[in-house]
Amino acid sequence: MKRIILYIIVFIFAVGCVEQANVKEDAVKAKTRDGIFIHISTTDPHRVSMALSLAAKMSEDTDVMVFCDIEGVNLLTKDAEKIQYGSFKPVSELLNNLTGKGILIEVCPMCLKEAGKSATDLREGVKIADKKDFFSFTKGRILTIDY
Repeated sequence: MKRIILYIIVFIFAVGCVEQANVKEDAVKAKTRDGIFIHISTTDPHRVSMALSLAAKMSEDTDVMVFCDIEGVNLLTKDAEKIQYGSFKPVSELLNNLTGKGILIEVCPMCLKEAGKSATDLREGVKIADKKDFFSFTKGRILTIDY
């Protein structure tokens, strides 16, 4: 009889520990947000407009970082070509809205150099990529979308 009572006590304790762990995990999840990393390597108006519009939409409840390399660096300069596709907002307006919200927009330094540009050529709110930002812009999981 004592063994049965001991087994019941151990079982109740084990269930309580599991439930406590689940409560702590739920509390951590509630405090962290997942992040979306949007990678743009083109100047194609449709792709760029979609990527930046998605970044704006996702930033409402998700941490967002935009990273441009290859041809995409040309979108982020002060003298960038004016781009607008279909019913999307102009790319310059989309970029201004994102930087105004504090969304990280970073550019590959090697690709910027290959394009014959430097940090002084970048539009306001854009910075040279820092590898630490790739993992620290969010505390949750990171989903990547490439354009």
